[in-house]
Amino acid sequence: MSSPSTPEKTTVDDLSRLPFPRLSARTMRFTLGAPTSWTISPDGSRALFLRSRSGTERSGLLWRLDVESGAQSLLADPVDLLGSADEELPAAERARRERMRQGGAGITAYSTDEAVEHVAVTLSGRVFVLDAATGEVVEVPVAGAAVDPRLSPDGRWVAYHGDGGLHVAPADGSQRGHALAGPDTDLDGDAVTWGLSDFVHAEELGRLRSFWWAPDSASLLVARVDASAVPVTYIADPANPASKPFAVRYPFAGERNPSTTLWHVDLDGSRDEVPWDNESLEYLVDVRWTRGRPALVTVLARRQHTMAALVWSPGEKPTPQRVITDEAWVDVVPGVPAWWGERLLTVEHDGNTDTARLLADGEPITPAGVQVSAVHGVSPESVLLSVWEDECEVRVARLDAAGTWEFLSPSGDLASAKAEGGTLITRVDTLDSVVPVVQVSRGVGRYEVANHVVDAPLRPKPRRLRRAESSDPRAVVLLPRDRPPDDTSPLPVLLDPYGGPHGQRVVNAARAYLESQWWADQGFVVVVADGPGTPGTPSWQRAMDGDFAGPALAAQVRALEMVAEAVGPVADLGRVAIRGWSFGGYLAALAVLDRPDLFHAGIAGAPVTDFALYDTAYTERYLHRPQDMPGSYESQSLLPRAERLERPLLVIHGLADDNVLVANSLRLSSALLAAGRRHQVLPLSGVTHMTPQETVAENLLLAQRDFLAESLPAREA
Repeated sequence: MSSPSTPEKTTVDDLSRLPFPRLSARTMRFTLGAPTSWTISPDGSRALFLRSRSGTERSGLLWRLDVESGAQSLLADPVDLLGSADEELPAAERARRERMRQGGAGITAYSTDEAVEHVAVTLSGRVFVLDAATGEVVEVPVAGAAVDPRLSPDGRWVAYHGDGGLHVAPADGSQRGHALAGPDTDLDGDAVTWGLSDFVHAEELGRLRSFWWAPDSASLLVARVDASAVPVTYIADPANPASKPFAVRYPFAGERNPSTTLWHVDLDGSRDEVPWDNESLEYLVDVRWTRGRPALVTVLARRQHTMAALVWSPGEKPTPQRVITDEAWVDVVPGVPAWWGERLLTVEHDGNTDTARLLADGEPITPAGVQVSAVHGVSPESVLLSVWEDECEVRVARLDAAGTWEFLSPSGDLASAKAEGGTLITRVDTLDSVVPVVQVSRGVGRYEVANHVVDAPLRPKPRRLRRAESSDPRAVVLLPRDRPPDDTSPLPVLLDPYGGPHGQRVVNAARAYLESQWWADQGFVVVVADGPGTPGTPSWQRAMDGDFAGPALAAQVRALEMVAEAVGPVADLGRVAIRGWSFGGYLAALAVLDRPDLFHAGIAGAPVTDFALYDTAYTERYLHRPQDMPGSYESQSLLPRAERLERPLLVIHGLADDNVLVANSLRLSSALLAAGRRHQVLPLSGVTHMTPQETVAENLLLAQRDFLAESLPAREA
């Protein structure tokens, strides 16, 4: 396998003069230009991926890689497909991208047939099918605005969600096709959709798809979602008073969830329900339907202490293949349950060794102490896994049928991978570089794929803090890069956490610390700390069972003590600020409300201020239902604490946020005002839970810097 020539990279000469906040915003935090979303052909000879033309262009393009030669060819450019028309996203596609945290444009997802010979993409609600060898394209006539088009395994059909229903059409574009199931039937109403994931499954359980082709391409399994019992919430745009509020059905904690059922639908539209006890197991976590095996239907109890892997074949009733229980909650792990030949793979919590282990038919096949975080692929010969022994790293490993381990990425880095037909594609992020390394391996040949990520003008220098006790948070400290090593003059301290479930900040990747290093260069001792409840061992994560506030705040307090021990008088504990977004915003506000003796200013971005205003699947996993444990919601809420505020607090929230509703910040502001407590609120018009807009992202950083400059106490003489 020869080493390919590297395409010319985007010049950064004109970028080097930009200040960091502007450059970070323009590059979407230095993520644009990386090759992503890999699909490898069954024989491993070719692969498809997405990548923008440069590290500053947001539009994703579809590329083909010839694995042996390394030659890359452009298959689809949104400009060519749409012509002179601007891209216009249907509402369902905007919501889908929000759930994916996808702030880019152009082609952000695609599907292929089983042979990876044809590719389906959607732009502006239109569906295009391409020949993966020649790039020849046809447009498939669709009904309404299409979302999530998926090719059948044989490549003859494309199914998609549109106008609330599921449609199927010939992939050659010869005709419009027909609706298989939709809201125009007697079974449905206005709040019913077929083949489209609802908020709670997409946002909290990671299921972004809601229909699955049969291996023989003759039928599909389709999720039907009835949200008629879910409260309607309106999201308005106060900056444009003539615009109508946007209605969403938001499943608040303790309220009704959408009712999800699964149906087997033939291409002629005939259908039968695939029944299970969805009163007690109401979440549909995943469906996997692979050739030669019955379909796997994974369902989860609302309380999330029970998960069942059901097996189903057409004409039969689903039966449990394995039931997993946990006193706290069962973790949803990407890639499982899955078949490995005739064995069922699951990842389960081994309480005796405090390990998330891979099991085959209930028997552990990975060692104690090695945490399995994802399954990337299964072949007859092996399983491809993400594993770690140190929480700050992720390694890719291969496990064969004989139980032999092989690590495919170096220790100490963050890695992910795809493998098929003897070809392995890995991505590795390190502390040494902001630019990830994407590498193709086949046999003894190995080369890197062209990467257009802009290298950041600053190199973070995080220093791990020593943990005296196992309960101490994982933490790093960053100092100004231009500070002489022997300078002991005091600097204000800024804690920069997320601090909650699923949000790990202390990792072995330079890009994770870019913004924190910029803050340090503004003249702060910056501390990033992950406490109990953040990603880690099962017991570490379960520290937040029933209590968000206690473990999260205690970890940040301990991090302050740890940094004082590490850098001594350089950390001025008389001038301490804390900032965060989402759970981090909740934590920042909590800190200045509960511990004003330690925290002197706070910036709360998009905070959940009352968990009764957040969704079911996330909140009830940790705090249970309000009807069952009402005291847990009162004790976690910031609203009763409002009268305690005595430190400067800046609250920031996007008015278009459909994840953490702006009502959270407005109610906190009202409670603070009622208590006579001064504070600042920065509303962001048209901004969702993400802040991908360039000017917003840049100026938001600068506004926070100015707030802290004005709010922290003056240095004592």
